[in-house]
Amino acid sequence: MDDIADHGIRFGRIAAMLPVKDMGKAHDFYVNVFGFRKTFENGNPVGFMILARDQAELHLTLQPDHKAAAFNVAHMMVGDVDALHAICQGQGLRIIKSLQDKDYGLRAFVFEDPDGNRIDVGQVLPVKTA
Repeated sequence: MDDIADHGIRFGRIAAMLPVKDMGKAHDFYVNVFGFRKTFENGNPVGFMILARDQAELHLTLQPDHKAAAFNVAHMMVGDVDALHAICQGQGLRIIKSLQDKDYGLRAFVFEDPDGNRIDVGQVLPVKTA
């Protein structure tokens, strides 16, 4: 098998695709709670939408019969994980894994969005010096 690096292929961004049961409710959640903005939508009714904030991008796909997976479907890095955790708690979102410092260098937690999509949120911990 050829080594992909030998072909000079450069990879760009990759975005999480989140299935949602109700596009309007999902849009309102991510825009009003997390401050994302809509950058694209397609279909009538809308079946696909792109939301963006800073360097993050979420792709929403309308799946009315969506059954949430029992595993994390996206990982989101943020600059203030404690503040986002407080927002999630304030919104009454289900926290799957509590906020804690991990031995792999992140402060992290996992929450479920209103469609049950589990999202792992992390912030890089400062490097400890001896």
